[in-house]
Amino acid sequence: MTRARDVAALFESAFGISPSGVWSAPGRVNLIGEHTDYTGGFVMPLAIEQRAFVAARPRADRVVRAVASGHEPRSISLDEVGLGRPDGWLAYLAGAAWVAERSPAHDAPGHGWDLALLSDVPVGAGLSSSAAITCATLLAMSDLDDWPEGRQELARWAQRVEHEVAGIPCGIMDQTASLQCTSGHVLFLDTRSQELVQVPWPASDTGFALLVTNTRAPHMLVDGQYADRRRMCEEATSIMAVPSLRDATLSDLDAAMQRLSDEQAACARHVITENARVLATRALLESGRAMEIGPELTASHASLRDDFRVTVPQLDCAVEAALAAGARGARMTGGGFGGCTIALVDRTSAEAVAHVIDAAFADAGFTAPEHFVAVPSEGAHRE
Repeated sequence: MTRARDVAALFESAFGISPSGVWSAPGRVNLIGEHTDYTGGFVMPLAIEQRAFVAARPRADRVVRAVASGHEPRSISLDEVGLGRPDGWLAYLAGAAWVAERSPAHDAPGHGWDLALLSDVPVGAGLSSSAAITCATLLAMSDLDDWPEGRQELARWAQRVEHEVAGIPCGIMDQTASLQCTSGHVLFLDTRSQELVQVPWPASDTGFALLVTNTRAPHMLVDGQYADRRRMCEEATSIMAVPSLRDATLSDLDAAMQRLSDEQAACARHVITENARVLATRALLESGRAMEIGPELTASHASLRDDFRVTVPQLDCAVEAALAAGARGARMTGGGFGGCTIALVDRTSAEAVAHVIDAAFADAGFTAPEHFVAVPSEGAHRE
């Protein structure tokens, strides 16, 4: 509760009044299923212990006033919110109110909010810091205004904040993970049917650990690279004449090769094979064979590196070093172009693997990375 008290104190300092409450939502690590969520495929994220905390109180007018730890207070009228407005951290706070107001169930003009934000989720690391902020904010607003929508509808609204305010054409995995994950489980999500299955994760006493390495390579998705990959997938889907790449097979891909560009074919091949890896990983976890998922993780990284082309040298270095140090499997996690890797390791060797990665980064002249062991944690809730 320390962080909850801290954000409440930040709120009181900024606005001279106590908040109506404090809510939090976690960042996430994606175990496997990368760049499949916007193509109707399968993903398997887990919530991490690092969280965004939001203190909230309704206002009578249509202004959002907000303060974030380490930043000066900012404010914006809901009438001024739109694509690219506001920018930075305020986009996710004000954007949440703006999207909710524009949803069919809320057809009357809404009210404003006073909000304070404090987040432990590293920014720019591919751990969904923005989804954590948006989901904590939407859950606060939902609880205080007694919205009838369920959590998956709030996840869709959080996705709209990314699309319509922040300008990121993301899928729905991050928002679903932040709102729907449960402690001790990985979440299997069918992004087309919205089926959710909580898949048990081995307890810590089994000697199983997932080492996360923040490479500190800036994780930037707004420069068009993410949108470019998504466009390639959409084009391949159209050329192959399938409802989505989730419905395609490698045989379908082979039959369409003459009509696809090299880039379109490579992106499609990644998505088709990645969906198969997600299903294989789920089957192994559900049958109690968690330590056998390593090859699926490593194959996922190779596909993201060679076919989808979203890794960077720091990500490849961390994966190669982890495998050389004895990790059972390793891959980049998140959208790519920077961010984090994960490595499946024996718990007793996690520190040693981290040291090998540190040494590899030093040899390559990269900024020293950060490490932590991911603990599958609870989704968004009121503190």
